Amino acid sequence: MSTAAASSKDSVLEFFVHASNKHDFALDITLNVNGAVISGTIVSAKEYFDALSETFEDGSEVAQKLSEQLSRASESVESNGDAEAHFIHLKNTKVYIGDSKSTPSKGQILWRGKLSEINGFFLGKISDARPASKKTE
Repeated sequence: MSTAAASSKDSVLEFFVHASNKHDFALDITLNVNGAVISGTIVSAKEYFDALSETFEDGSEVAQKLSEQLSRASESVESNGDAEAHFIHLKNTKVYIGDSKSTPSKGQILWRGKLSEINGFFLGKISDARPASKKTE
């Protein structure tokens, strides 16, 4: 397999990423990445960097510097809105490997991945909700 073919991106998935980056379009999606299943909501790169920046705002001096750098990254992404997309950003993310429970199982998790590393996808999120148990009479 050639290097160009191995690093190619799905043009439909890239279209979704561009829609999110340019128009704050959000979409529930589940990705297949090297044997793992990653489920969440596509968000713009700006929203991703802004949310990530907020996690460091009230921390130590180092954390605050990280927050400032992430905020600058957010501004840079916004100014390069027409640039080629290389990454996809998800919020409320769950990662599944095998039949195990998702990792992490709690919290509002942000995730960033290379578009060229995604093997496949489907629209919609995987829910951890368990069906109500049936009462026996």
